[in-house]
Order: sequence, then C-alpha cells, then structure tokens
Amino acid sequence: MVRVRAGVVPVLFLLVACFSFQQLFASDDTVFYDSFDETFEGRWTVSSKDDYQGVWTHSKSEGHEDYGLLVSEKAKKYAIVRELEKPVSLKDGTVVLQFETRLQNGLECGGAYLKYLRPQEAGWEPKIFDNESPYSIMFGPDKCGLTNKVHFIFKHKNPKTGEYVEHHLTTPPSVPSDKLSHVYTAILKPDNELRILVDGEEKRKANFLSADDFMPPLIPTKTIPDPEDKKPEDWDERAKIPDPNAVKPEDWDEDAPLEIVDEEAEKPEGWLDDEPEEIDDPDATKPEDWDDEEDGEFEAPKIENPKCVTAPGCGEWKRPMKRNPAYKGKWHAPLIDNPNYKGIWKPQEIPNPSYFEADQPDFEPVAAVGIEIWTMQDGILFDNILITKDEKVAETYRETTWKPKFEVEKEKQKDEEDVQGSEGFLSSFQVQLSAISVLFGFMAFI
Repeated sequence: MVRVRAGVVPVLFLLVACFSFQQLFASDDTVFYDSFDETFEGRWTVSSKDDYQGVWTHSKSEGHEDYGLLVSEKAKKYAIVRELEKPVSLKDGTVVLQFETRLQNGLECGGAYLKYLRPQEAGWEPKIFDNESPYSIMFGPDKCGLTNKVHFIFKHKNPKTGEYVEHHLTTPPSVPSDKLSHVYTAILKPDNELRILVDGEEKRKANFLSADDFMPPLIPTKTIPDPEDKKPEDWDERAKIPDPNAVKPEDWDEDAPLEIVDEEAEKPEGWLDDEPEEIDDPDATKPEDWDDEEDGEFEAPKIENPKCVTAPGCGEWKRPMKRNPAYKGKWHAPLIDNPNYKGIWKPQEIPNPSYFEADQPDFEPVAAVGIEIWTMQDGILFDNILITKDEKVAETYRETTWKPKFEVEKEKQKDEEDVQGSEGFLSSFQVQLSAISVLFGFMAFI
C-alpha cells in the first residue's frame, strides 16, 4: 500500500479541482466569453456613427475588484460590438446566452440588453453598428415608463415572403428594482423550449412554436380575412330595431321638465333675508404701495358674513327644485328582434400567403455580440458575457463569477437598511424624549 505524507492529499485535491475548473472554463462547449478583466479596447469596436456619443469605460464594479464594461454618461446613445471567432448556430443542440449587468444608479428609463448579431453578409459593419444592424436575438432588461421587462426577441425569416419578423416573448419577467449585480440567462433547447432565468431562477418557460408564447406567433395563421371582400349594402347588423308598430301613448308629455319648484317647501325659521352671504373684510386696509391711478379704487376683499354662520341662510330665499313626477322624457319605440338581422359581418377567410409549417425555428447564426442602447442613467455595468452549449457551464459561471459578488452586495444592502432603520428608530425616540421633556417642564410651571 502506498503511503502519502500528511498534507499532500489536500494539495493534490486542490490541484485536481483547479485543473477541472480550468478544463470546464476552457471547454469546447464555451463558444464565447468575455470577463472584461482586461480593457475592452482591441476586442470590442465602438460605433463611430454620430448618434452614439456615449463613452464606454473599463471600470470596477462598485465595492469589488472585478471589472466590467461601463455606461459612463447619462442621456446618451451607446453602441459597441465584438465579433465571434466564428459564427455559432442556434439550431444545433442547446445554446445558452448569459451575461451580468448591474444598474449601479438604478434604471428609470433605458435599456441594458444585448443583441446577438447575424454575420456581416446580412448588411452591417462593426464601425457603423447601430439599431438597424440585423440581429438574430435581443435579450436583456429594458425599463421606461410602463415598460418593465426582460426582453427576449428573435428575428425570423418567413420562408414564403422572405420578410424578417420580430417575435416578442409574451409576459416576460420584470427587471429587478435594486442596484445589485444580476445575471440573465436564456436557454434555447433543441425541442423548441426556451427558459429565461434571472439569477439562476427560472422566471419564464416558453415554446418557440406556441402561438401563446410569442407575439406575433412564429407560425402564421393558415387563413386571413380577405382584404378585397366588401360588406354587401343590404347587410343588416342590427340585432334589435325600434318596433315600427308602436305608438306613443296620448298622455306622454315630452315637454314636461325634469325638475319643478317645490311648492310645499317653507322658508326656514331664522332665515336672514336682508343679510348678504359675503361682506367686505372690516379689517382689510389699503396697501401702502397702492396707486389709485394705476391700480384703480381699492376694494376690500370679501369674507363670509359672520351672521350667516349660525343662521340657516342669508339673502333672498327661494323655493328649491324637486324632481317632476310627471317627467317622462322623449318617447322612444320599444326594441324588438330584427327579422332581417344577419349578424356581424366579417370578410371571408382566404389562404394566408405568409403561412408556412416548421418543426423548429430557422434561426440565423450569431456572428457577433453587440450592445446598442439608449439610457437616461449612467452606471450600467456589463460583465461576464457568455455563449455556451452546456447549461452546466453557464451554471458554473453564475456560481463562481456572479454569486460571490451578489452575496457581498446583498449583505452590504442589508447592513445599510439596518442602519437606516436604527437611525429612524433613534430619531423617533429622540422626538418622544423631547415631547416628554416639554410635558414635564409644563407640569413644573403649573
């Protein structure tokens, strides 16, 4: 039996663990990864288009030694892109898209999403990357006004029309409202399943072929209303019509008013007929800077007549109005079933020229990763952008790159909330002590 000296086994275990970890991160299943440990310059291309004036910086995440790609200015448009070594197919097995973002100053209005771009043959260049550059998938947070969602949008070419259509995930997850680091994961499965994770927790599951999960649905309807079909002129859509045989009753008075004077009403006792409801303020005086020639004759402001406060009323008394029991309003013939009713007209259905059948989406390959956003907030930090074919690789990245930072930030946030709560309690306690002191002082004075 081979004997191993004490202390050697832990070292060997550590070496094996490190080797396994490195092998996992260097796995063939990892298609693309950028940790931003080094400056982005030379790897990423900043758009030179005039609309995109926002400055990207290589900056540390607040409270960490970890670097990321930072949105450094408010109210700007930003565009930056990095090409993959070779395009990756979204149709061959599982594909996982994952990245971290931290909204260090919050996000009131702006985006923090990524675009996974088609090859340049589709008609774009890194130097002029913009919102028109063709992408296959757009994924990530977007928030402004009533919009609060983690987008998942894929563009798909209709094989019948050749048109590229944007398909939006319905009921997407909402964006976390804090200023902590969060990791967003989209898992595309070969069985057409899509899973959206936020911080490793599944928030939405969908199927690319389901008409309920994407708008518009990937597969168009088989038929559509005929745009050339017109409603016949004699088509009657009225379910009810006035009874043509009905006759207005002889005692129906259409001219009777809705309200009449209540002749039975009596003036309340103590009513002050000769007192106005308002009088000139007797304490009002003309301002010293009042100029009669420029400002006109000074008139005291009106105040409520104090005599009317305790009286039932002042001024001329008038009988109140009451509803007229004889009022019937304009007469209308009662409604009856329409014998000519044909229902609500709809154009006839015709075959949809855009309809096609598919067993799975015909995704375009991804050749680059881009960030093209407009935001009112600065301090948005992107980090650890990953494309992999293995869910476990993505999970390992979450556990080793995101989670330690998140735990530190969460603990710091809790400490700050505890301090604020303590300060609030102390402030309240001091107010109560002050009130007690005043009370004792008053009692001593008495």
